Amino acid sequence: MKTKTPKRLLKLNPKSSGRNNSGKITVRHQGGRQKRFLRAIDWKRKLTVSAKVSSIDYDPNRTASIALLTYSNGHKDYILAPEGLKVGDVVISSDTAEIKVGNCLPLKNIPVGIEIHNLEITPGKGAQMVRSAGNVATVQSKDESGVIVKLPSGEVRLFKSEAKATIGSLSNPHHKEEHIGKAGRARHMGIRPTVRGVAQDPRSHPHGGGEGRSGIGLKSPKSVYGKRVMGVRTRNRKKFSNQTIIKRRFSK
Repeated sequence: MKTKTPKRLLKLNPKSSGRNNSGKITVRHQGGRQKRFLRAIDWKRKLTVSAKVSSIDYDPNRTASIALLTYSNGHKDYILAPEGLKVGDVVISSDTAEIKVGNCLPLKNIPVGIEIHNLEITPGKGAQMVRSAGNVATVQSKDESGVIVKLPSGEVRLFKSEAKATIGSLSNPHHKEEHIGKAGRARHMGIRPTVRGVAQDPRSHPHGGGEGRSGIGLKSPKSVYGKRVMGVRTRNRKKFSNQTIIKRRFSK
């Protein structure tokens, strides 16, 4: 039986249809989405009392499933559900917690080789990394400067020892194999049709124009705004987090 979601954990997810605060389209091919409610997720896991998993729910705004926790003091909160977490399981967020799926600990107390998710970048700010379906990071080593973690992208990064993470890999690992199935479902998801650049006229797209069936006709494919889209690095070379990256992610 499904547990009813507490009202305080629900709020309407407003539609933007890809438009900014000026009403201009900044993200194309969005609009017409069904009404959705956003479930508030506890990213910080500040409560240090044990909690029982009341239900594993579907969230229309996320790729992974979510778990409703009922704490021993009566408080309720949602967390991202890791793979293998079941209704009735007991989890806790503590510095001395057991290394068990769903438990949350500082990185300094997680052994090397353990799989983790919901990883903080700044201690106390809440989880910011490894939050998508099926994703998992691995603790690789520890030293005086911090904890070295291998991320799902293949990037190896240094984190502060006090940063929290949750044990286990995230649920719904087969999400990437899912087929939308029909155009109608895509429209309900807020995905509008995409027209190929070569099918447009040269005023609308750099790939447009030509007689009959023509190709791109350029040295490199370009976006509708005229920027190159393949083989170009877009990361800021002066980004503040560069000093924490030990090994860059896999490049195709």
